[in-house]
Amino acid sequence: MPSDDRVALGLELLAHLEHAELSVKDAMDRIEIVTTDPAVQREILTTAQREGIVEREGGTVRPTATGTFVSFESDVVVKEGEFDCQRCGAGISEGHFVQFDSDELGPFGSTCIRKVLGRD
Repeated sequence: MPSDDRVALGLELLAHLEHAELSVKDAMDRIEIVTTDPAVQREILTTAQREGIVEREGGTVRPTATGTFVSFESDVVVKEGEFDCQRCGAGISEGHFVQFDSDELGPFGSTCIRKVLGRD
């Protein structure tokens, strides 16, 4: 996936955070789902700040939009098949994919999708 695509996907992920605030570490844990490249991770967080998607104060990140949460009913698609969870690497037969405008993110197992989206 080209860097620009990963940045766009990372920005969408940050725009849909469910918490009023996260530590920078927790935000970076979410961004790692999109890319493990430290330069692209920094670009995602810097671009999110510059574009007003998040505000960063010290070690805290706050999303600026409200009501943009991912809906399990309409934004998450479950597919049957042989997958490896993008978060934990476990083999799964049912993959959960988050549908964003720029791309889909996944697959994730049923527990990991909740952690990625901040539901657990």
